[in-house]
Amino acid sequence: METVTTAEERETPKKIHRLQIGLNVVVQIVLVIFLAAMVNSLAFRHYKRWDFSRDQKYALSDKTKRFFESMPGKMRITVFFAATTPITGDVQSLLAEYQYAAKGKIDIEMIDPERNLSRAKELFDKYKVVTDESLLVLDYGGRNKTVKASEMADIDTSGMQFGEGPRVTAFKGEQAITGAMMDLVEMDLVEGKKNTFGYVTGHKEPPLGETPSPISLGETPPRSPISVLKTFIENENIKFQELNLYNEPQIPPNVKAVMILGPQYDLSDREMTLLRNFWDKQGRILLLLDPTIKMPKLTGFLNELGVKVNDDRLMVFLRTGIQELALTRDVQARFLGDSPITRRLADVRALFFGGTCSLTLEPDRVRAANIRLQPLIQAEKGYFAETDYNTDDQAKLQADAQKNPGTALTIGASIEKGGSADERVQVNSSRMAVVTNAGFVLDRALTQDQQGLDFVSGCVNWLLSREQLIGISPKVPKPLMFTLAENGLRSVRWLVLILMPLVPAVFGFVIWWQRRA
Repeated sequence: METVTTAEERETPKKIHRLQIGLNVVVQIVLVIFLAAMVNSLAFRHYKRWDFSRDQKYALSDKTKRFFESMPGKMRITVFFAATTPITGDVQSLLAEYQYAAKGKIDIEMIDPERNLSRAKELFDKYKVVTDESLLVLDYGGRNKTVKASEMADIDTSGMQFGEGPRVTAFKGEQAITGAMMDLVEMDLVEGKKNTFGYVTGHKEPPLGETPSPISLGETPPRSPISVLKTFIENENIKFQELNLYNEPQIPPNVKAVMILGPQYDLSDREMTLLRNFWDKQGRILLLLDPTIKMPKLTGFLNELGVKVNDDRLMVFLRTGIQELALTRDVQARFLGDSPITRRLADVRALFFGGTCSLTLEPDRVRAANIRLQPLIQAEKGYFAETDYNTDDQAKLQADAQKNPGTALTIGASIEKGGSADERVQVNSSRMAVVTNAGFVLDRALTQDQQGLDFVSGCVNWLLSREQLIGISPKVPKPLMFTLAENGLRSVRWLVLILMPLVPAVFGFVIWWQRRA
């Protein structure tokens, strides 16, 4: 049987529209790329972070988050951390959380001073950084503030003598960084009420500015012998203002605290009256004495507050050979950690060059007047207080050293009147920090020992009631530990020795049996 197909029944082949197909493919690819870009863009701008770590090490407190919401401007953070610093990774992770929480209000630049020396030096000069310690610099509204690595963590170095590395016992990065940020923003909002430190002059104290001695044409005037100290305090966003008590009817109200640094002769009766009135009105004083100068009026004022400045000099004999001893008047002392001033410097040693005399604290005598005394700095063991300090008789000095009773010799103390013994309670009070050495803050000493700057910083913050930055608790690393009783150990033993090997054995037997069948 033959099948006949007519011409009408024949179908013409469909034409392939290659241009249309290609255009559709291009459009689809463009749409896919556009959608992927949109999804990535939305995810980049609107995303959520969760901290699933067990101890929530990098989770920011509500106080920090609320601060970012209220911060009006933009802040720049420059990080000068070497890779060898124990908390470098912790600081970088914490700052990543800061950037996320601030929502574009923070710019961060990471600099390794050991690898990028030129950039580090450029910014050190810009921000007038005078320490070699790892730190970060906060810049806001033309002002800056430094936060050191030592302020962000408690480091345990006791294992280093056994070949172990330093161990972080508590990470306080958020407390230190957020506190510094709040200080900067507060100073920007209350420009006319910024903290002012009055630097008392008129008694041959070290000049605050350039030395006013005549110079030849073309020569650079010698800089102040306390230029490092001045720069350091101004980096704390504090205004240094020279204050000549002889020309003032009273200490100006805008001066929150005064610094008396190594006066070369005693204050007059009128100046002492101004100083007493300032103290009685909850004034704050930082007093660094030169023990070589007799100042009965100033030391008499201290004696009224329960602090007696002794007429002696601290000395120690150091062995330089088998039978050779050398006398030195430079005092190596340690900071006590019981005060907010020196808490971060607990058991840190520092050198106090030149003459230093001892202090006698009499807290029982002034307790009825609500005055609290606290030692801040004590000389190391072996030092003795010599009253006949002008003699050159080595035999007599050695004999006096042998009579040393071994009691701790205090060279720095704090005085507070009217406050609360509980640091958590903020009560207005008169405060004073006194040290019987004025040379440790001079440039020639600070270039050899940075601990003096840290101590002055602690004094300044305490005097200005800034010792407690904010109530953010430190993050203490918690080791993961399992405690198993005897029954638990027995169960683990059965699990490891019997059950775990038995499971693959059963699977293997089942597979072998199926193949055999």
